[in-house]
Amino acid sequence: MTPGFENLLKGLKSLPGVGHRSAERIALHLLVEKPEGLDALIDILRTAGTSARACSICGNLSEDETCSICGDEDREDGKVCVVERVPDLFAIERSGAYRGRYHVLHGKLSPIRGIGPEKLNFASLRTRIEQGEVNELILAIANDIEGEATCHYLSEEIVGDGDVQVSRIGFGIPSGSGVTYADEVTLRSALEARRDFS
Repeated sequence: MTPGFENLLKGLKSLPGVGHRSAERIALHLLVEKPEGLDALIDILRTAGTSARACSICGNLSEDETCSICGDEDREDGKVCVVERVPDLFAIERSGAYRGRYHVLHGKLSPIRGIGPEKLNFASLRTRIEQGEVNELILAIANDIEGEATCHYLSEEIVGDGDVQVSRIGFGIPSGSGVTYADEVTLRSALEARRDFS
């Protein structure tokens, strides 16, 4: 193997869900089987990398200051679904079960891994609550120890004594699993079975 090929494999393997065999297949496809598509892919990645950013309101993926969901006037105001990551938001959107707003934390609390409140998107959520934008927080966060800690932090420290109802989605989702990999039917029933979290 050439050093360039080995570096490409390392780069591809650093992506989530890509193991050695997948990385090798992708690399060979790009370099040997379809090299004419390589320049176009590089341009697409470069353009996406320079234009994509986090929405200033909710943290969703956007190419503008605010995302299309925050800019959608047909959405139900006051109801905010809090998710760990953007793929969780995408999964809930695919379910078609929810028409409110979102807030993306970009992770969950994990003292063992050095992830404290300052590393997550809590400050802008606190601002949204203080400005009266939120009537209900729906916590759609993984059903594991870190998820529980994050939900308690949200309820106690972010909402506190504020006049905001806090609910948590019902989990037909296995304990220790997350929202991203749940199917649409499970997500719909989980959202409909949310319960009060206070």
